[in-house]
Amino acid sequence: MNTPQSTSIDPHAHDPAHGVPLPTDKELVLKVIPMPADCNANGDIFGGWVMAQVDLAGAVLPARYTQGRMATVAVNQFIFKQPVRVGDILSFFSSVSRIGNTSITVQVEVYAERFQSQGRYVKVTEASLTYVAIDGQGKPRPIPRPAP
Repeated sequence: MNTPQSTSIDPHAHDPAHGVPLPTDKELVLKVIPMPADCNANGDIFGGWVMAQVDLAGAVLPARYTQGRMATVAVNQFIFKQPVRVGDILSFFSSVSRIGNTSITVQVEVYAERFQSQGRYVKVTEASLTYVAIDGQGKPRPIPRPAP
């Protein structure tokens, strides 16, 4: 016999007027507020500025594994879903999707709290990036493995 289970899902969670829920399977790694100097001629934040912030946020989790220098080697996917505006409070969430011998791939999702509607989030960007552990000469090196 099936019995109904209670849930604590916000009935407005997927209603655009009330925003989207923040991810629970990723870690908050960065929060930043873009300023007027980061704007393009249309008054939106430069895509390149957003990409730079995603690269910073994406590097946080791999740094825990590489235990030393690393470099961004690939932007596997980058999707701008909504414009970013001056004063938005941006939250960057990341998760590791793959760990190889010398490289780590992460997923980054960016959510904006519009300045005038704080507490409501809209997903503005998502990306997949790969970082490689490097030695002093910039050559790939193995990622240290934890002892069993």
